[in-house]
Amino acid sequence: MAAKTQYLGTGRRKSSVARVRLLPGTGNVTVNKKTLDEYFPTDLLRQEAVRPFAVAGCEGKFDVIATINGGGISGQAGALRHGISRALAAADAEAYRAPLKAAGFLKRDPRMKERKKYGLKKARKASQFSKR
Repeated sequence: MAAKTQYLGTGRRKSSVARVRLLPGTGNVTVNKKTLDEYFPTDLLRQEAVRPFAVAGCEGKFDVIATINGGGISGQAGALRHGISRALAAADAEAYRAPLKAAGFLKRDPRMKERKKYGLKKARKASQFSKR
């Protein structure tokens, strides 16, 4: 039995983590055992998640199987994009790494939610000030 070639990538965004497997195939994307259309409610999030394929010029060459945990729906789409980009770079570094790096898909987005401070209502919001 011949072993199937697969490429792994881990993507992160905010508090979401996506574990991605790329397999040679026809372009099917499965996220948490659902299709891409079932998992992401808007077309914008679906496009954002699979944009690395368009940038690298390899639409329809790989199937994606992903498991995503944590965060909200937008952060999960960003984590999936990051994981797909890393897996593509692992698949063929010479062909895919340069365009993905130029588009900024291989860099993890470092922006996180700021912690709440004591004496304030939220991270920066304070109660209304009155001079009286």
